[in-house]
Amino acid sequence: MTSKPRWLSNWLERHQHPVSLVLHLIGIPLALAAATLAVVQLCQWRWDLWWRPMTLLVAGYLLQWIGHRIEGNDMGELILVRRWLGRPYVAVSPKYGGKPDRPADC
Repeated sequence: MTSKPRWLSNWLERHQHPVSLVLHLIGIPLALAAATLAVVQLCQWRWDLWWRPMTLLVAGYLLQWIGHRIEGNDMGELILVRRWLGRPYVAVSPKYGGKPDRPADC
């Protein structure tokens, strides 16, 4: 029997609320589709259709942001920035046993 990869266990720990999980399962593919569509359109020199990948990207991130608001923790990108700046962040919501994290050098 194989265990889950560590990154998946960490991700699932940060996304325990069922609504947040569903929003992420929709939002992440939208954001990835935005990047793919942008590359395809740029290769076809379709600069006039910039709004399509932008709409997918904004919709995908909006869904994920709503999920993190429901969950009560910070988004992964925000955690990276806060960690880089030496600021505290919330990786796992306190309602699921998490506590504000501090960067290692504090």
